[in-house]
Amino acid sequence: MGRVNVGIVGATGLVGDMTASILRERHFPVEDMRFFASARSAGRRLNFGDRELDITEVTPGCFEGLDVVFVCAGTDVSREVVPRVVSEGAVAIDKSNAYRMDPDVPLVVPEVNAVALGKHRGIIANPNCTTIQMVVALAPIARAAGLERVVASTYQSVSGTGREAVDELTDLSRRVLDDERVQPRVYPHQIAFNLLPHIDNFDAQGYSGEERKLMLETRKIMGLPELLISATTVRVPVYWGHGISVMVETSEKLTAARARELLAGQPGLVLQDDPKRCVYPMPITAAGTDEVYVGRIREDESHPRALHLWIVADNVRKGAATNAVQIAEHLFRA
Repeated sequence: MGRVNVGIVGATGLVGDMTASILRERHFPVEDMRFFASARSAGRRLNFGDRELDITEVTPGCFEGLDVVFVCAGTDVSREVVPRVVSEGAVAIDKSNAYRMDPDVPLVVPEVNAVALGKHRGIIANPNCTTIQMVVALAPIARAAGLERVVASTYQSVSGTGREAVDELTDLSRRVLDDERVQPRVYPHQIAFNLLPHIDNFDAQGYSGEERKLMLETRKIMGLPELLISATTVRVPVYWGHGISVMVETSEKLTAARARELLAGQPGLVLQDDPKRCVYPMPITAAGTDEVYVGRIREDESHPRALHLWIVADNVRKGAATNAVQIAEHLFRA
């Protein structure tokens, strides 16, 4: 792999900052690095290894000479910035929802569908964090026995919302413990010592935006447009790491023992499945790592071809930054 000129839009956010860290950790061959952020952050400086770099605003021509730009911003910013990245000669790896369901844009989890990268036209979409960890676990099962139906319930940490939500969980937890008045700002209700079955806006059918993302993106990544899938997404008072309880109906019978064998040797996946010894995935142990952890694998006693899985991963690392860096590694390895 030759040296690569890299840009990060949204460099001061949780995901942008983590992307820079992952690039260093994985020894990605960065030649030139440029950091971009909003006007209020412009003029600040960030360290990248032994370099201290200025943060600048996005302006005409700012992406010229770059090979790849990680866009770690919201959907509205991505829709404005990504076309500019491409027109100025770089590949955009976008982490927002802006282009994920565009039929001309590959939606990629390298362990599952890296082959889709060959069809990109300058834009590659990084999937939603929950989608990424779920499809890493489902892909080996789908290849072995086929998939007919998936029912997922998620337990999503506050870091999925951003720095303000992390700070709010700390602040509200302290206030509750000190019997002080609690006034949430980030979420519609108190997140400390509570669960919120509400991530993104609700549609006319009662599904949230996060639930729709998980359902639609899974179909696209796995190449199963008719897959029966339903989801319930819940915000939980955990800082880092998302958990997913998944019920999978397969086309052919697959025992729990065979599922463990299939999952045990998969790249990027760690099997933790010995519940009698209290061995199972947890956010507290997944945090700070890049793998997807799977456990609590068991056969559904109400259906002859159904399995239950418990899947956990660090949502900011594998669910955003690491997955995007892995995409770049595949792109520039060729």
